[in-house]
Amino acid sequence: MRRPASRDQEDHLNEQGARERAVQTSWPVAPVLPGNPAQPCPELLTEAEAIRYLRLDTINIGNPSDTLRRYREQGMLRGTQVSKRVMYRRVELERFLERLTEANTR
Repeated sequence: MRRPASRDQEDHLNEQGARERAVQTSWPVAPVLPGNPAQPCPELLTEAEAIRYLRLDTINIGNPSDTLRRYREQGMLRGTQVSKRVMYRRVELERFLERLTEANTR
């Protein structure tokens, strides 16, 4: 015959089970923009955010804004005009990176 568990033992087992369930659950991780501190990445990015998202600010190029414009003019990246500004959907930036990765043989 099994002895009933004490209240402390029951609490411990309940906490342990909750921890195990939390580890098993894979919640989607929200994307973040690189930087210090990292910030949540919105669905629609400004030019400065797109530059940070693509890490163009870390690769020693003179004017990352010109690089984004060149990508748009060459049809490699689509921007979305909102009012008088060109914005970038995060989905478009991800597609752009996917195409670059597929084309890269390294």
